[in-house]
Amino acid sequence: MGYQGGCPQSYPQMVYKRVRFKVMVEHIPRVRTRYHCTMEKFFNTAGPNQPEIHYTLLPMHRINWPELSSLIGARKYFILHAPRQTGKTSLLIHLMHFLNAQGQYRALYVNIEAAQAARNDVQRAESGMVQALASAAHLYWKDPQAVKTAQDILQQSGAGERVRLVLQTWSEQSDKPLIIFLDEVDALVGDTLISLLRQIRAGYAQRPEAFPQSMILCGVRDVRDYRIHRSDGEIITGGSAFNIKSESIRLGDFTKADVKALLQQHTDATGQTFDPGVLEEIWADTQGQPWLVNALAYEACFRKPEQRDRSKSVTVEQMRQARESLIQRRDTHLDQLTDKLKEDRVRRVIEPLLQNEGDVASLHPDDVQYVNDLGLIHVERPGQVTIANRIYQEIIPRELTWGHQMGINQNQAWYVMPNGSMDIDKLLTAFQNFFRENAEVWLQCYDYKEAGPHLLLQAFLQRIVNGGGRIAREYGLGRGRTDLFLQWPLTAEGFTGPMQQVVLELKIQHKGRAATLAAGLEQTARYADQCGADSAHLLIFNRDAGVAWDEKIYHEKRSSGSRVISVWGM
Repeated sequence: MGYQGGCPQSYPQMVYKRVRFKVMVEHIPRVRTRYHCTMEKFFNTAGPNQPEIHYTLLPMHRINWPELSSLIGARKYFILHAPRQTGKTSLLIHLMHFLNAQGQYRALYVNIEAAQAARNDVQRAESGMVQALASAAHLYWKDPQAVKTAQDILQQSGAGERVRLVLQTWSEQSDKPLIIFLDEVDALVGDTLISLLRQIRAGYAQRPEAFPQSMILCGVRDVRDYRIHRSDGEIITGGSAFNIKSESIRLGDFTKADVKALLQQHTDATGQTFDPGVLEEIWADTQGQPWLVNALAYEACFRKPEQRDRSKSVTVEQMRQARESLIQRRDTHLDQLTDKLKEDRVRRVIEPLLQNEGDVASLHPDDVQYVNDLGLIHVERPGQVTIANRIYQEIIPRELTWGHQMGINQNQAWYVMPNGSMDIDKLLTAFQNFFRENAEVWLQCYDYKEAGPHLLLQAFLQRIVNGGGRIAREYGLGRGRTDLFLQWPLTAEGFTGPMQQVVLELKIQHKGRAATLAAGLEQTARYADQCGADSAHLLIFNRDAGVAWDEKIYHEKRSSGSRVISVWGM
């Protein structure tokens, strides 16, 4: 995304200084291009970065170059992985150009994603991979002989060895050691992925004279997380098929300084400034996830005509509106992310987070690592796991309850009082009745059944509040409850004017009503004071099927310190 390295057609002269590692990277010569035009720059939200049209941070800042360079020098094969749309492709293309400019190696970037369509058809998939190798040699090396070699091997050799033969022959023909970057490796499935990994392993011992000196396999996941289902039903892990891997490097997110530098590029280019607090708002929303950072900034600065008035600064409220638009629109990045929620390995981690039940020790370490590699969670330190950022905290429950939101027959106008405020007591009374009537049937429809009460409440609130107010969610494993913070504008000024602010705490009753109530009141009061809320509500869900609904449903007022708290049982 913003820091990505650029496209092969036009590469700018750059000097990289790594203060932390005291390493100077030599400049990369410009490649001449047929196109000469001056264009406005944008925040990049799709595909590899092109510095001519995108705000771009130095890609080498994203990796530990001395470590990576030493791995290449030591003839290592290793994995580079990161969540989607974090800049992997741009970084690899940049590294290819950099290494070729240095003159010590001959590097090539190859994207083999197209071979995924072949599934378990090894011959067809391998043909696609060899064609990808030939295409990359033509595009980046401008080498007709390398292209012809690949085509000849494709025609004359049998399936199961053609990738190895191409790499072997190229290495033998080259006067420099080869460095190969294979992108989208984990897009392959089954026998095709096994075949590729084993061909690479078979040639490994002949490096560098008759096989690439170093290979970097790139994808979303580490190779140990590949669960390869063969056509005969056998399951092989990636680690067993590719046991020559020496290291696994994860590409990190932006730092806060990176985000600030990216925004500054926009200010330098257009003169448009960002109000105090905008950087903190973006950071809280994204935690540096590259696509989210760029998408929010693009939404706030370019999407609407009035936002392109560079004489006006970008406000915190505009960033909040941008976040909501992004979530509502469900762009490709967010759509891909929510698709992962259907996987059992993801559900086993996300469900406890949504309901705030259990602790990190109850999660399987492999599941945690996998979901972390996908970028869905953040392992803050041993024993603490949270959903990765504020936007994901919003999008995950909305996506899981999307169908139910559409099926809830509620109207926002029913709960808005003449003075413009939301009648929260009327709203929660309606939810009590709704929950009593629908819970048993609707909760069985959720894949995330254990988090069902939390999700059903959020679906109900979102249906009513959406388009007028906002709901902020806070949850993390081990907290013992879910915090919801509802903001409702009271005037035509919207969120820049006075607002009604309401705290809702959700708890599952485990240790009896009295104990749950005591803990919940203290937590609710503390969170309400922290938020400066106008009112505070504690919702207690009793999931004991042996208790009658008339006993579960109640509403009472309780006090905790100076706070009066409405308690809702259901």
